[in-house]
Amino acid sequence: MSHDEIHYKLLKILEKNPEISQRKLARELGVSLGKANYCLHALVDRGLIKADNFKNSPNKRQYVYLLTPSGVMAKSQAALYFLKRKQQEYDALKHEISQLKLEVNAYDEAN
Repeated sequence: MSHDEIHYKLLKILEKNPEISQRKLARELGVSLGKANYCLHALVDRGLIKADNFKNSPNKRQYVYLLTPSGVMAKSQAALYFLKRKQQEYDALKHEISQLKLEVNAYDEAN
């Protein structure tokens, strides 16, 4: 999974569940806790998310992650980029399948 794809998925998860723990976020992304933490800090540094402590939580290490307007825009742009990339992959796979079908049909007709 590319760095951009992790950031996109991270933004998508945080948009739906801003109170998610870093440990659960790492599990959902399929990355280490350290990598999830690093990516979260990178998105905070870029101004795409804001991390705030829960006001009423006794656990002051627990955060709520909120997408900023820039984060919402970045998520939308990333979604468009991934949609285009997946469409290209789909088209290439469709072409490969049709070529394989031609090969199989040619082989069947020869035998």
